[in-house]
Parts: sequence; structure tokens; C-alpha cells
Amino acid sequence: MKRKIIITIILSFFVILLIGYTISKRNLNIQNSENEREELVIYSSHPLDFLKPLIEEFESRTGILVTVVSGGTGQLIERIEEEQDNPKADILWGGTLATLKPQMYLFEEYSCANEDVIQEEFRNKEGMFTKFSDVPSVLMVNADLVGNIKINGYKDLLNPELKGKIAYCSPAVSSSAFEHLINMLYTMGDGNPEEGWDYAKLFCENLGGNLLKSSTEVYKGVENGEFVVGLIFEEAAAALVANGEHIKIVYMEEGVLSTPDCVTIVKNSPHPQNARTFIDYATGYGVQTMITTELNRRSVRVDVKIPKYLKTKDEITIIHADRELVYEKKKEWIQKFKEIFLDINEE
Repeated sequence: MKRKIIITIILSFFVILLIGYTISKRNLNIQNSENEREELVIYSSHPLDFLKPLIEEFESRTGILVTVVSGGTGQLIERIEEEQDNPKADILWGGTLATLKPQMYLFEEYSCANEDVIQEEFRNKEGMFTKFSDVPSVLMVNADLVGNIKINGYKDLLNPELKGKIAYCSPAVSSSAFEHLINMLYTMGDGNPEEGWDYAKLFCENLGGNLLKSSTEVYKGVENGEFVVGLIFEEAAAALVANGEHIKIVYMEEGVLSTPDCVTIVKNSPHPQNARTFIDYATGYGVQTMITTELNRRSVRVDVKIPKYLKTKDEITIIHADRELVYEKKKEWIQKFKEIFLDINEE
């Protein structure tokens, strides 16, 4: 009888241990799941002043802690490519289709929850590129420095009075710079980009040896008076105009490319569910309204109007590029621009 009691006690002890282990293991899994929900790593080329209120709102709304790594779009794509075997980023936020599509193998397919209210031209037809905002290429002019120099478009940038006073960065590192390269090749080549290289060479000569390292250096340089004019994306200039700064926005009279920037999930990202949550958030009505009313961007949604101080597209000469050709020629065009610039500055 005593032996049966001892065996029963021993068995009960092992059952208790097993239950305790199972509960502990379950709690550990719950904790891991909570950690999954609480983290998100975003690589972004957007200005930090633009990112800050949107990230803070997302963290407040979801409890997910966001880490942002900033850099030029080209630099961030290179980093994602280097990290393919062990991805560190969940999201790449920024960069146009022309910049991203040649490396589409780096990203996951995802259709956001708001796709049905995205403007038709900005729908995610590729599978992995959710459009975030509509971004015209513009010239940003320092009104205090320009004086009597006329700047209405690309042809005016060849004025000898502007030599060395034009801010532009390498199209290899910045999607906004690459969009301007596409824009000038098409407009100055009368629709044939191969005919636009004569202009590109003259433009490089008038840069006076200045090729900046980021789009941030472009708009900061114009704002601070280091340059008279810069080739940039609309929001950077619009933010200063909205604050009453000494900046004027010029929509090139030869024609303007207006292309969307993207937000996309990195393939095999560490926190895929959080990444999907973020993309749904970024395309939601609240965020898309905030970027127009507070952050000087054009929404991609059909139900959000543009800021009143920006021109409507009906007031701008909008042009279109053959995007498939652009994707095909991206590396070739970037390399050709680099060689032209270097040849001029080695003479």
C-alpha cells in the first residue's frame, strides 16, 4: 500500500513538472510573439522631419517600436541586397518605380487594405510596390539669390550666370535625381531620351564640378544660399514655401514627370506582419490626409485633395516616360551620366 502511495506521489510530481514546463514554454512562445508585434525596422530615404510625425503616430497607435535607418534610395537598395541572406529591414520606404523595379526580386508581394481607394494610375500592378505619394520633379529656386536670372525650366539651367550655382546630386544614390535625369532626357530630347544626352552634357558643364551626395544636400544647399537653384522633388521645396521661406517652386515649362514613390516589404523580413500593418497604415485616410495638410505631399488616394498652395496637375505640363524602357536602361543611363560628368571635370 505504501509502495502504491509513493509511486502515485512520484507520478504526480512528474505530471506537475510536465505541466509547469508546458506552461513555461507556452508563456515563452507568447513572449516571443509579443516581441514580434513590437518591432519594425524601416529603411527610408525620406527626410527625417517628414518621417518623425508619421512614425510617432504609428508607434502610438500600434505599440510597435520602429527603428529607422536613413540613406539615399540607391544606398539602401545596395544594403538590402547585401543583407539578402540575413535581412535586417522590414520595410523600404521611399524610392520611385524607376529606381526600385530593376531590383524587384528583393521585395515581397503584398496588396494593401486600401488598394481599392488608390488612384487608378497608382495601383499596385507589380505586386510588391504599394504607392505612397505622388511626387512631381521640380526646380527649387532661392528667391533671395536669383535676382534677374530667369528660371522657368531646364533650358534656363544652361545660363552661364548659373555655373556652379546649381544643386544636383548623383542619380546613382537618389531616386529624385534619377527622376530628374529621366525628365531632362525626355523633355530635352523631344520625347526621345537618346536625343537628350546633348543637353545632359551641357548641364553637367554648368554644374561647375558640383555633384552632391544626397537630395538632402540639394534642398539644404538652396535653402542655405549655397546654390541658386536645385533639382529636387516637390515636397522638399513645398515644405519651405509653406513655412514662408525664401523659396520658389518652378514646374519645368518643358514638361514635368510626376511619379509615385513606394513603400514595400523586404523579402524574408524579420517582422512581416508588422510590415503589412505599416503599409496599411501608410495608405490609410488619416495618414494620407496628414501628408497633404501638414507635410506638403500629394496623396495617392482618390478621396484626399492636394494642398491649396500647390499647382494642380491641370496647371502643369505633365509628361510621361516609357517606364519599361527606363527600367531597362537605368544602369546604363546612370553610368553614362557619371562618365559625362567625370570626363568634363577631368579636362
